[in-house]
Amino acid sequence: MSLPNSIESTQEMLADTGYVCSRALATVVFLSLKLGRPLFLEGEAGVGKTEIAKALAKGLGRRLIRLQCYEGLDASSAVYEWNFAAQMVAIRTAEAVEGTDRKALTEELFSDEFLIRRPLLEAMQPQPGGPPVLLIDELDRTDEPFEAFLLEALSDFQVTIPELGTIKAPEPPIVILTSNRTREVHDALKRRCLYHWVDYPDFDREMEILHSRAPEATEALSREVVAFVQKLRGEDLFKKPGVAETIDWAKCLLALDAIALSPQLIADTLGAILKYQDDIQKLAGSEATRILEEARKEIA
Repeated sequence: MSLPNSIESTQEMLADTGYVCSRALATVVFLSLKLGRPLFLEGEAGVGKTEIAKALAKGLGRRLIRLQCYEGLDASSAVYEWNFAAQMVAIRTAEAVEGTDRKALTEELFSDEFLIRRPLLEAMQPQPGGPPVLLIDELDRTDEPFEAFLLEALSDFQVTIPELGTIKAPEPPIVILTSNRTREVHDALKRRCLYHWVDYPDFDREMEILHSRAPEATEALSREVVAFVQKLRGEDLFKKPGVAETIDWAKCLLALDAIALSPQLIADTLGAILKYQDDIQKLAGSEATRILEEARKEIA
């Protein structure tokens, strides 16, 4: 599928995949596609940053390649590694044959046959349907040396493998970077990208999202769920529930055949929206009832 030619068509394409977004987010996605610039998305966990990459890949009919970041991630783990087990088998086999050409064996051992492509290298290979969507997820979990390497890789969309030389992408991939802002990402990397802060949606937007992701929920139940979660985000919690938790909670309530919220039902299902025991304890007893009453007043 060809790239969208306007902000409106970008918004429609994402909506067709089930991703409901604001015009501001659709604008920066459109510009990223139009200009071929990486898109850097920051925001709280669960607001839909990762889902944007998935929706883009689905909407454009492109392959999604995901690099999940973690502490200690280095360039070799992100780019490539050699299949040492297969290389050892090849060496043992060659040793059993007399007159083996060692130089030829070395060249064979470090050839494409024994190369394991990790996400960054894989994203620079030609793909059916066009350049893939490369998702570099939770970049803030890595350290500065990896950021510096990534800065170079995203500048020229090429990587160097000592045994094979430099490999350059024939067409740059569509790059989405996400961060939960557990630490600041270096300005030099941000300057290479278009930037957008993905915030919690307002009531109407979250209702649209819930209708898209949990259409079986009645209008009344959906309104109560969204109003309650929106009120909950105003409380002093260690981890506020994201949109992902709103959707999960609604699906849990549907599984219980719920038609409306009640203090007991909330207490029974808090684990779907809150992930820390301290937060769950704060809503014990009358607190959940108070928030539910306030939420109902808001939508009355």
